[in-house]
Amino acid sequence: MANDIWPVVHAERRALAADLDGLAPERWRTPSLCTDWTVHDVLAHMVSTAKLTPPAFFAGLLGAGFRFERFTAKRIAAESAGGPAATLAAFRAVETSTSAPPGPTLSWLGEALVHAEDIRRPLGIAHDYPVDAVTKVTAFYAGSNVLIGGKRRVAGVTLRATDTDWSHGSGPVVSGPARALMLATTGRTAALDELTGPGVEILRSR
Repeated sequence: MANDIWPVVHAERRALAADLDGLAPERWRTPSLCTDWTVHDVLAHMVSTAKLTPPAFFAGLLGAGFRFERFTAKRIAAESAGGPAATLAAFRAVETSTSAPPGPTLSWLGEALVHAEDIRRPLGIAHDYPVDAVTKVTAFYAGSNVLIGGKRRVAGVTLRATDTDWSHGSGPVVSGPARALMLATTGRTAALDELTGPGVEILRSR
């Protein structure tokens, strides 16, 4: 699986870089789907993640006093300091990187897909993600509480994609495009309006 994800990750990085090429300076300050982060911040985070190795991750976390949010903020500040054009150039430079912090393999694919949508959706940029990759990522987050609490968020509901033959869980149904299910599982409430079914209100309440 580790080898299988990288062609998709690299293709999605390349597509995102192309979408952001020529973006007006003021639009880089657009709030992303990540609370308190602009789209520029999210791209800087993606650059940072693509540069990390397990030893560098643990060294950086130690330097931040084992405070994960502080560690992340410091790396975003470093990668965004030169401005959007420099951050985009750095993102292109790590397009084919296979480095990653420690963690499950599918979390690296999830970073590429979810954060790309964190950027694109607020900017009104449409993109077709590979649906098989999206459902794999959604199943991973729906089965794990690490960092984002996806398993707790979708407990007791059935996620059912309307654009492919895929479902997960049991209970009141939440149906819609696979991309929207992925975002809802990872706590992006902006996707809830794309979903239907009796389970949607359960997700809203969480």
